Amino acid sequence: MSSVMKIFFEMMKFFIIFVLCTILFYYVIKALHQEYEKLDRYEYPQGNAVKVFQQEDPDVWERLSIFFRLGE
Repeated sequence: MSSVMKIFFEMMKFFIIFVLCTILFYYVIKALHQEYEKLDRYEYPQGNAVKVFQQEDPDVWERLSIFFRLGE
């Protein structure tokens, strides 16, 4: 009977540690999400950065040439 109780307590200890680690992981991920949610993804670039507004579409033959050269 003693060995059964010992196994039970070991399982309960493992379960409690697992639950506590899972809860800790959840709150860390939640805090990281809140921190990155505050960042403005659409802020204007600073320094030497250049924001691209519109890309010119290459003609069909130029696009085919790039396709055959690079295999994209």
